[in-house]
Amino acid sequence: MRLSPALITLALSCSSCGDDAPAVGGDSGGVGTTGTSTGSLTSPQESSGGSTSGTEADGDTVFVLSDGTEVRVSDEGGLGLFREQRRVFGLRGMPGPHGRRFSEIYGGGIGLWTVGRSDESTVAFDDFTGASMVDDTVVLTWVDAEGEAFTLEVSVQDPMRSLRLRTTTTNDFDAVAVPLDCDEGASFHGFGEQYGATDQRGEAFRLWVTEQGIGRDPQLPLLPINGNEHTTYFPMPYYFDGRGFGGLFHTTLPVDVDLCSSDPDTAWFEIRGDVDATVFVGPSGYDVIEQLGDAVGRPSLPPPWAWEPWMGMQGGQEDVTAEVARLEMSGIPYAAIWVQDWTGIRPNLDGGFGVEYRWRTDTELYPDLPGMVADLHASGKRFLGYANPFIDPDLDHFEEMSQGGMLLKNPDGEDYIALAPNIQSAHPDFTVPATEAYVQAELRAMVEDIGMDGWMSDFGEWAPLDAVVSDGTDPLRYHETFPVSWHRQWRTVMDELRPDGDFAVFARSGATGVHEVAQIYWIGDQECDFETTDGLPTVVPAMLNLGLSGIPFVTHDIAGFSGGPSTKELFMRWTELGAFSPIMRTHEGSDKENNWKWESDEETIAHFRRFSRIHVALADELQVLAELAAQRGTPMVRALMLEFPEDPQTHGISDSFLLGPDLLVAPVVRAGARTREVYLPAGPSWVHVWSGDTFAGGETVTVPAPLGQPPVFSRDVDRPDLRSIDG
Repeated sequence: MRLSPALITLALSCSSCGDDAPAVGGDSGGVGTTGTSTGSLTSPQESSGGSTSGTEADGDTVFVLSDGTEVRVSDEGGLGLFREQRRVFGLRGMPGPHGRRFSEIYGGGIGLWTVGRSDESTVAFDDFTGASMVDDTVVLTWVDAEGEAFTLEVSVQDPMRSLRLRTTTTNDFDAVAVPLDCDEGASFHGFGEQYGATDQRGEAFRLWVTEQGIGRDPQLPLLPINGNEHTTYFPMPYYFDGRGFGGLFHTTLPVDVDLCSSDPDTAWFEIRGDVDATVFVGPSGYDVIEQLGDAVGRPSLPPPWAWEPWMGMQGGQEDVTAEVARLEMSGIPYAAIWVQDWTGIRPNLDGGFGVEYRWRTDTELYPDLPGMVADLHASGKRFLGYANPFIDPDLDHFEEMSQGGMLLKNPDGEDYIALAPNIQSAHPDFTVPATEAYVQAELRAMVEDIGMDGWMSDFGEWAPLDAVVSDGTDPLRYHETFPVSWHRQWRTVMDELRPDGDFAVFARSGATGVHEVAQIYWIGDQECDFETTDGLPTVVPAMLNLGLSGIPFVTHDIAGFSGGPSTKELFMRWTELGAFSPIMRTHEGSDKENNWKWESDEETIAHFRRFSRIHVALADELQVLAELAAQRGTPMVRALMLEFPEDPQTHGISDSFLLGPDLLVAPVVRAGARTREVYLPAGPSWVHVWSGDTFAGGETVTVPAPLGQPPVFSRDVDRPDLRSIDG
């Protein structure tokens, strides 16, 4: 059953706080670990306004808000919020909330910025003094060692199907850290795009917009471009608990999380400035994701042609036209080609091939791009291009944008020209109205004059942290919100020119709130290898976490982008995964001359043709899944725990997924592997698609997985339609 609409507001405030205080620490104690039970709750108490001390139950003080939400407070100040006898949020009383002051120090560059701290001090509010209820608001109070007060208010607001936690401090704290309960069953999935796993319990990291990194192995740093396990293009201070609830911290600044790492009983969320958070109460995982979409928006529905393969091509008009002809001769189905070098070719810093950073055609490479696109349209195919927000000082746009005051400035008041993948570039200042008008005009011309049906909307993570923004915005805040500003430009244009939604734009950078201007996300620049740090094995966790974080339309580069060259086996395995992804899309990669391609030999052509046909056979099912995703945010690529929450074995799985509710896909992501273990969730039976054999649920099975047979299982029914497709 659905919960009644309700919004709980928690307001934390601190008045006249002292200066320095002891560091984080203290005894553990909080709702869910001591003094609290989810059973035998008291009947809802009628609230009549005025003050009340609540009722006692299981050693806790229980307050009942006007919507029926129970607020349970322990003697130590632990807080539990309960909806229909389900705990949906827990705050620890010991240690209590903390306030922190510090100075930030910026370093690094080329997309991987660092932020350090100096002169840091902490005020610990670890003495709980009590709770009371006034006018349908529960107020909890702590004091620090100097006797200064910190208050938390819990109240009801309509009409959202979620709870609200809000903090307002009346002091000069730079950040507030709140200690969430990390009880035995707690899990922390989501956080935007994370590549190593879904559940981040036991990890501590910073959530902020950054280059993912060209390689993420800390043992093999590649200059300063190497990332780490949690560097990501798309962070979100949002967690999903596998038991069917979650939370989002609303902020446009970085957030630091310590998820039961330094203290196994406490998950710390440190927010710069005031805390404003929403608790999504479920009760199902699907409900949580829908409630997240209610709060931040949902990406728009891609067109039906998006569910057929997209082929990445480059090299100039003659080469692209010839490759299109080879595709047709090879009998490979496809809906679109996407061409990244329509603006020109340049060498990458690593020796590979890159593109020129502008929004206009290189007429030497593509002497009649509009004509080529028109021919594609006449044959029923679509054309996608490429765009990013860098402004190259040596190419189009820079002079006009500089003279018009449309670029970010450096601290000396000059145009900020920083190190970039093309050596140096500037960034647009989207707080200047003329900047948006200029950029949108260029993107509009890509559609109106050339006929593009969309493009890769690349980058968005590199805005300098020490820039001067025209309207006085904090540059760190501007950096964190830049992805939303950048993607809003193309969304405005496409909504104007293609109001029927007949376009496809796939983006890389993101942050909370980009959902309302987004459409498709690709998971970024993986290495062309089988490494667990940044290769093929990172694709599934990234897609799963994006889906849990409200981004249902996802894709990836077959077979990676950087490093390499890719091998035949890698290309074939990545193709298998691509066929069972929402959008199947190739990329020639940075080392395009040496990477393995769909046409590298006859066996690969047959393999790619077969899995392209399998993908096309799924198109109608993908359309149904996409329509549901646009309405409710329901992921197309689903974590097993969403569909089988009562099966605890599913909660830690991040190397297999459900495509919709009925197809379980366990891609082979290890070089040389020809078998694979797969856990089949309890409840239904599972039919192995390639053999037709039936397996019972609730078991881990080992199945043959030769090239061409990635483990795929159908729930309760056979799929001879997929098995019969050949190359």
